Amino acid sequence: MPGERKPEDDADLIRTKFANLESAAWWKSHQLDGVVLYAWGSPRFRKVAKAIHEAGIFLVLNQDNGGLISPLAGFSGWLEEQQILSGLGQEYGSVASFLKRVLRGMTIGLLATDPLRAAHLKQGDVIACVSPAAADHYRKLCRTYGGTSLANRVKVIPHAVEPSFDFIGYAPGKVRKITSVGRWQEQIQKRPGLMRAVFQRLLGTDAEVLIEIIGERTTELESWHRSLPPGFQARVFLRGRLNRDQLAAVLRSSRIFYSPSAFESFGIAAGEALCSGCSVVAGGSASMASFEWFVSDESGTLAVPNDVEGHLAALRDELANWDQDRRNPVSISKNWSARLHADRIAAQLLAMNA
Repeated sequence: MPGERKPEDDADLIRTKFANLESAAWWKSHQLDGVVLYAWGSPRFRKVAKAIHEAGIFLVLNQDNGGLISPLAGFSGWLEEQQILSGLGQEYGSVASFLKRVLRGMTIGLLATDPLRAAHLKQGDVIACVSPAAADHYRKLCRTYGGTSLANRVKVIPHAVEPSFDFIGYAPGKVRKITSVGRWQEQIQKRPGLMRAVFQRLLGTDAEVLIEIIGERTTELESWHRSLPPGFQARVFLRGRLNRDQLAAVLRSSRIFYSPSAFESFGIAAGEALCSGCSVVAGGSASMASFEWFVSDESGTLAVPNDVEGHLAALRDELANWDQDRRNPVSISKNWSARLHADRIAAQLLAMNA
């Protein structure tokens, strides 16, 4: 990592000058077998990727996004994502922001950013995407950048989940509870207003459901909680920020993980929930590429339309799936732990460099 050492840095973290990260000699001096570079294929870090490649080190380029990073990845999906990222149609969005994003992507993006991104991606032995949908977008993009040979380097390698998130062997098991985790101060991405509206409607029609909201207790969240009728308020818990063990315990006891987000590059909290035996509910959207994967194998439901009514219906359907034994927490945990746990991801990476 570049920059000065910080008190919270782990003992084995190497800090260095940024210039060293762009030096093939510096990388070669560490005698590494491989590097996983988290740099999003960004033009800004293309010289870092080039230096690692020139040092003869096996290089995995992690792409922490849904793949719609250029009009060349799929124009209609990219255009939808610009609308979502600008918050168009939401209280905090604007037409001006949307038009600015589209204009920039169709000019500077195609003429400058894309060629430099291509130069970055061509340095990698593996272009690692965090979901199957993202990989499909990247393959299309890479065929344009460098033909079939570059597209063939694209692989699905999701973000790693700590093995402490699991369900196998735990008791007493799940209760009728929905958990949401987020940075609730981020209005456009996390959509806390949508979450509040959905939960308030759900509480009015389901007398047994419990709700846990994890993350910073914003002024809006606390005000909303105080305004709830006493019977509703008693079933909604604002837990604030939790450590990893506390979060794992909440997820093990929950049936459903609910994400109201407008967009997610991956959704690590959803991955942790799946490994903990929860099913997932989120909006169906081009900007929620990982969640198309997360709801597969009887692991959840996507909300269509992606609004209050759609999300409410999806949560009700998912609660019914649990009531009717169409969701198995042991199977969900087993399937997703095999895909997402850190030891499995590490083994996958090592096998690629065998």
